Amino acid sequence: MTTLPYASSHDDGPYRSGRESNSYRNGAAAGHGSAGPASKRVVVGFGFWIFLLSDIVMFSAFFAAYAVLVGATAGGPAGHDLFDLKNAGLETACLLASSFTCGLASIAADARNKLWFYAAMAATCVLGLVFLGLEATEFAGLVAKGAGPTRSAFLSAFFTLVGCHGLHVSIGILWLLTMMAQVFAKGFRADIKRRFLCFALFWHALDIIWVALFSVVYLMGVAR
Repeated sequence: MTTLPYASSHDDGPYRSGRESNSYRNGAAAGHGSAGPASKRVVVGFGFWIFLLSDIVMFSAFFAAYAVLVGATAGGPAGHDLFDLKNAGLETACLLASSFTCGLASIAADARNKLWFYAAMAATCVLGLVFLGLEATEFAGLVAKGAGPTRSAFLSAFFTLVGCHGLHVSIGILWLLTMMAQVFAKGFRADIKRRFLCFALFWHALDIIWVALFSVVYLMGVAR
């Protein structure tokens, strides 16, 4: 008579294998931990921050070039001869106010309130356009005085740094109008809200860069 051996604790029985496979799927071996994978909103926001860091690196290079060339006026006018702090202050006020209205648009998007979303985005757009108008007026005035970007290395660095920021603001306004059109056509879908998150990060980053630009270029330029 043949007797079957009992399954020991080291045997890979079907019940034990099932428990182990479930533990493997739910545990740290799955690579996500007990809380599961991050949401798409977090992943998209993190990825866009990496893009913004690359943009900040570019602006850092422009800031460094300006710092090196600020004294290279070639006998021409310097910052304290050209810069108007009143105009630059109005630009700063417009851009900081637009950051506030952009924050209101984010709150309205979370609340799925289209009326307040459109109102806040329209205010952001108007403030951004006023900022660009003031900057264009400043550039035109400098060129009319003979202080264009070809006058000296200092002015070349100035027009490059400030103009690059203005170009980013222009792109941001086009993006803003696109977001308004997408919300109008598709509503506050999850993918639309993720795109708006990226836009808001972009716009707030431009405000931070402008504060640094206003301090380094205009305030320090007039002080010199």
